[in-house]
Amino acid sequence: MPERVADLVVVGGGTIGGWASYFAAASGVERVVLIERGTVGQGASSRAAGIVRAQGGTPAAVRLGRWSIEFYRRQRDEIGVDSGFRDQGYLLLAVTDADVRAAHDRVEMQRELGLDVRWVESDEAVSLNPTLAPGSFLGATYAPGDGCIDPPRNVLAYSLAAQRAGVEVRERTAFLGLRAGPHGHVSGVETSAGVVSTERVILTGGPGLGEVGRAAGVRIPTGAVRHQVAVTQAHPDLARDRLPMAFDVGAGLYWRLEEGGLLFGMSNPEEPPGEAREIDWPYLETMRRRLSGFVPVTAGLGLRKAWAATIDYTPDHLPILGPGLTAEGGAIEGVTVASAAGHGMMWGPAVARAAADLTIDHKTDVLDVTDLGLDRFDEQGRSRLAPDSIALPFPEAVGGGARA
Repeated sequence: MPERVADLVVVGGGTIGGWASYFAAASGVERVVLIERGTVGQGASSRAAGIVRAQGGTPAAVRLGRWSIEFYRRQRDEIGVDSGFRDQGYLLLAVTDADVRAAHDRVEMQRELGLDVRWVESDEAVSLNPTLAPGSFLGATYAPGDGCIDPPRNVLAYSLAAQRAGVEVRERTAFLGLRAGPHGHVSGVETSAGVVSTERVILTGGPGLGEVGRAAGVRIPTGAVRHQVAVTQAHPDLARDRLPMAFDVGAGLYWRLEEGGLLFGMSNPEEPPGEAREIDWPYLETMRRRLSGFVPVTAGLGLRKAWAATIDYTPDHLPILGPGLTAEGGAIEGVTVASAAGHGMMWGPAVARAAADLTIDHKTDVLDVTDLGLDRFDEQGRSRLAPDSIALPFPEAVGGGARA
């Protein structure tokens, strides 16, 4: 395309970029251009498990989860389309005594923030979800408002919302770098289809955000790792509309209802970072056996489908929301970096809203982002913040390349 002018350029057509472009346009930004090197939503956004919870391990995580759930609930009334949110309730299982202590501390923090959550003993958890094996865990935290969305439907929702809001979507257009204006302010975006002149840019990219950062001259400590999801065959015990989801936090194994069967997902903490291409069947079978210990009915069920996707993470499992920084640590005026740290379905709308706010107004009421910028990381990518303890067990390092 010839050189053109935009009021805002959003890099990346996944959940964060898609919703950020819509929020910006709906807030009155006239010329919003979304560029995507592939097609909108083709990556992890359409291959996720769709879990959405407000049971975070930090106040920031709780606020992001609550905001996103509230948004999913009002979507149809607000924009005419929705992401298929269903509240199922969520049981975060405590398997060890240490899990129990951590759970009680977490519930106290979450309740102080207004979250409807409580500790339940194992027998009550089994009464809430009768498929659980008595004696397989010590208890759980339970939030009835947590639930799930349909990831492909979410892609459709933000695509339609952005289109209706007047966003110009440029697919198969790679981001190549930033153009700098006077006094360190961004003046444009270089793409494989030409230059877009703009003074405001939001950098997203999910698993590819580190690569986007390198092209922009911004060091962003995010990693990419394989995540696997599978769905069992249907079973009468699972043929119901509502059944609380469950998360074996220590092992990073979660599950929920799906098409009369059970969807379960996992990541391997021992696996080095890198782009995922194939299913790791031995590890999937290991987690399938672990699942059967909690949900015995799955032991004899075959798999209906399974897939692997590359998802992103940050060293502290917390989002990134703040200005792009130069190698010297100075802010690049007009550039906002946004990452949901692998929680695109769970935090995506909230992170996108905050990113749009920061880019337009330099402030947001979604949450306090003071400590969520790139300046929290040292030169080795280590964060000064305590990590969110309720997260998949991703590797600590963020490097790595493609692998099978």
